[in-house]
Amino acid sequence: MELHFIIDKKYDLRFAQNVNAKQKMEKQYRKGKSVLLYSVCEYQKAWDEINHLFSRYIEQTIGYAWAHEKYYCVVSPVHQGISNWDGSDRIIRWWKENPYAICRITAHELILHHYFYIVRKFYSDVNLTDKQIWALAEIAAFALTSLTPQVKKFWPWDTDGYYTNHNYQSIVQLQNKLKNPFLKRNSFDEYIQTGIRLVKKYKHSIKFN
Repeated sequence: MELHFIIDKKYDLRFAQNVNAKQKMEKQYRKGKSVLLYSVCEYQKAWDEINHLFSRYIEQTIGYAWAHEKYYCVVSPVHQGISNWDGSDRIIRWWKENPYAICRITAHELILHHYFYIVRKFYSDVNLTDKQIWALAEIAAFALTSLTPQVKKFWPWDTDGYYTNHNYQSIVQLQNKLKNPFLKRNSFDEYIQTGIRLVKKYKHSIKFN
């Protein structure tokens, strides 16, 4: 898997909530093009240092090949982070961060995409809602970016670990329940199956924010 950082205003504008938001984004693109180009270049340099090892780590740990050989991260002047649930090859990260500091969250967004792909393709008969898959994908991304010895080598400066003080407090109870199953898993499929059983118990409490 290769991740390429790009500018794609048309794709970014799809996530503007209304006409006013689109107009503000258009203005930011006009005035901030040089900054966006700089961020694209610096983000790419930082990511390239781990791309191959991270790609192989995910495939070996999860046991499923990536859905796409190439992914694209749209660098946005507005959106902090948007993963992808529809199977396309794009995610979004904003331009304001340290190039190395963004690596873990960028990886998180890629894992969300990958988890959705796996569940929808190989577990289509379990009848989970998008919200339930999202909750499990978020939790799996927290685990895969913090709980293995290999992954800590990609962002050794990050000390947050398997943190729960994030924006999605409705999934924290489920996140805590799934920590030991991840650590003690015999396979990632076993972890997925445990998550599927548990998420159905929490379906009424899970919210997107």
